[in-house]
Parts: sequence; structure tokens; C-alpha cells
Amino acid sequence: MNKKNREQVIVRTSVIGIISNVLLSIFKAVVGLLSNSIAITLDAINNLSDALSSIITIIGAKLAGKAPDKEHPYGHGRIEYLAAMIIAIIVLYAGITALIESIKKIIYPETPDYQVVSLIIVVVAIVVKIILGLYVKKVGKKVKSDSLINSGTDALMDSIISMATLVSAIIFIFSGVSLEAWLGAIISIVIIKSGIEMLKTTVSHILGRKAESDIAKAVEKTVAEYECVKGAYDLILHNYGPDTYIGSIHVEVPDTMTAIEIDEMTRKIMKKVYEEHHVILAAVGIYALNTKDKEVIEARNKISRIVHSYKTVIQMHGFYLNKTEKIINFDIIIDFVDEDREKTYKQIYDKVQKEYPEYSLNITMDIDILD
Repeated sequence: MNKKNREQVIVRTSVIGIISNVLLSIFKAVVGLLSNSIAITLDAINNLSDALSSIITIIGAKLAGKAPDKEHPYGHGRIEYLAAMIIAIIVLYAGITALIESIKKIIYPETPDYQVVSLIIVVVAIVVKIILGLYVKKVGKKVKSDSLINSGTDALMDSIISMATLVSAIIFIFSGVSLEAWLGAIISIVIIKSGIEMLKTTVSHILGRKAESDIAKAVEKTVAEYECVKGAYDLILHNYGPDTYIGSIHVEVPDTMTAIEIDEMTRKIMKKVYEEHHVILAAVGIYALNTKDKEVIEARNKISRIVHSYKTVIQMHGFYLNKTEKIINFDIIIDFVDEDREKTYKQIYDKVQKEYPEYSLNITMDIDILD
């Protein structure tokens, strides 16, 4: 799906959300005020904040779709994350405000007056919210929009809250016990929790979280499919908005390849990765795999055995040995589950140095962006 179609889908879905939430908000506000129900009234306010969230989603999608310019050569895709952050703050503010009002009602209680029409509207609201939530969340996952996913999840949560309101009303009708204020407080806490979770996810994107594992694995798999590629390593992906990745990767190729062959191969890799995954590889680095010098091959195998004797070592790559200058280079990836990665690194370094005391070691502790 291209950016223009993606934007249209987001806008269309958001408009549906706006219309649905505004209508629900009006009905719930009227019913809440007439029945003196704090829970239904708070639910109406929550629906209104959902409509505002959809408006912000539309604005974010429109701004994110702007063409790259001199100041932003990689586009404006990250604006969507800012929009999602604003939505999270609105949800958080709505939850805090609702909690304050609920506490006031607990201190100064008022008796609700439920009518049949009130309960009917609540039931309708539950059905609408479930349908709307499932639809918006599904579309959000399809177009990879955090704002839509958050809105869909929030709508499904609202349906649960409305169910709780309905249960509270039924309890009051049959027992005379009012749980309105307490239910309002619970609703508020749920809303606050949802806002915090949304904010954490969005801030994580803005800070620069690692690429989605399935995208990274797919890119490495595509690169490794070339016959001359003996390994794909050091994949780095920078996110500039949903579906917009720019990065680099290292490939290990036989030392018998010519510069022309390598140039042709890297161009094909870049083209295929972009066509299949919409990932721009700005650079493809080269690791030369020694296939002729038996002494180097033996050293590589020996060092590999030392490195992989540690269970927390995921990978060793980029091996390079220069017999003239007495240099050995290679990268290792130590799993984050290792309680002391620095200690493991030092032990590996010391063992390799002991085997090759005459060589200068350059061992890089790499990071793994895959799960």
C-alpha cells in the first residue's frame, strides 16, 4: 500500500470513529444528566475525547504525508508518533479529570435514577464500541498506524467499561445499592492506565526503538538468499515513520569476488530489499571471507570454537586476520540475558589473546536487533 492510499484509509477510518463517538457522546451525556449517573456521564466525556483523538489522527496522517523537503530529507513520517503522543496525553488528562470527579461523588454521593431508555442506550453503546474497536484496530494493524491501533484498543476498553456501567445499573435496580461513584473511579483508573501505556509506546518510538523483528528478519533473509552472500550481519534500521526505514547491512562474500561483481551484487540487493520490504539500504558493507589461506581459515575456526564455548554468545562474524600487520578483527554478539556481558567479553578477549599473543586484537561487542 502506497503512502497516499494509506493516508486515505487512516482518514476514512478516523472519520467513522469521529461520527460514531460524537453520536454516542451526545446520547450518553443526555442519559447521564437525566438519570444523574456519573458513570454514564464520564463515559460520554470519554467518547468525546475519543472523537478528538480521531481528529488528531487525521491531522497527523495529513502532516506525515507531506513530501520530503530541505530540512526533512527523509520525510515527515515521525509526525504520526507525535500525534499518537498527543492522543495519549488527552486520554491521560481525561482519566485524571474523571478520577477527581468520581472522588467528589464518593464524598458527596447522589442517587442515580435509571430509566429503561438509559439502559437501552448503554447496550447499544456496548455493541457499537465493540464493532468500532475491532474495525479500527484491524485497520490500524493493516496500515501500521499506532494512532488507529490505540483508538481501536481504547474503543474495546470502552465497551468493557460500558458493560460495567450496565452491571452497576442492574445491581442498583434490584438491590438499591449504588456503585456509581466507585465504578466511576475504577473507570478513571483504567483510562489513566491506558493513557500511560499509550504514552510509553509512543515515546519509545520517538526515542528510537529497535526495528520490528519480523521486518529485520525478512530483510536479512532476502539479502542472504543471494548465492554469493555467505552471511548477512550488522543490520541497522532507522525508523522515519510507519513503513519508512533507512539502514545499512554488512554481507560476507568470498575473497575471490571482483569489485565489479561486488558492485553488481550490492545494487541488486538494494533494489530487491526496497521492492519487497520498502526498506532503503543506504549502504551495503563487505566482509571478505578468506577461502584460500589455510592458516587464516584454521585460526578463524579455532577462535570460533573459543567464542561459541560461551552459551550466551549468539554470533561471531566479520573475521579478519592480517598476518603482515599482525591484526585480528571480528565482532561478537552477546545476548542481553547474560548477567555480565562485559565480563564475558573480557574472558573471550583474554582467551583469544592467549592463543595468539603476537597479534593485536580488535573485538567489537555488537548488538542484536533481532529477537
